[in-house]
Amino acid sequence: MRVLAVLLIGLAVEVTALVAAFGAWGLLPTLGLLILGGVVGSALMRREGARTMAAFSEALRTRRAPHQEIADGVLIAAAGFLIVVPGFISDVVGLFLLFPPTRRLISRRIARRAEERERAMTLNLRYGRDPMAGGVVVDGAVVEGDVVDVRPERPANRPELT
Repeated sequence: MRVLAVLLIGLAVEVTALVAAFGAWGLLPTLGLLILGGVVGSALMRREGARTMAAFSEALRTRRAPHQEIADGVLIAAAGFLIVVPGFISDVVGLFLLFPPTRRLISRRIARRAEERERAMTLNLRYGRDPMAGGVVVDGAVVEGDVVDVRPERPANRPELT
């Protein structure tokens, strides 16, 4: 639901920016700027993609886990998508993702959030809460669609303790 809201708001902002640019500069300068942004973004994307691929190969050659290189590749792909989408705001955000210093800041923040979520999920599972189902984890086994209690049977003369 959040993604849809972000996409709709982004679309509205893009259309507003395009209408404002068209009103201020006219058709040809607006189209020229859109084309220029696409060409510059494509050239930067090709260069940064080649650098990232070389760094990825180097990491594999030295037997180092290529975590940062994979994150860079994903962010460069996202930047490429944003540059291909017509609009000034998406071009600026795409160019922002193509510059290595800003890309590092964003990848570090994403990694930090992933670590926090993993830590929370580990704690939830450790204390018997299933974060996906929102409930408590119950030990049991499923046999042909029926839930079978895995606790040992109690003697007949002993009442059940609850």
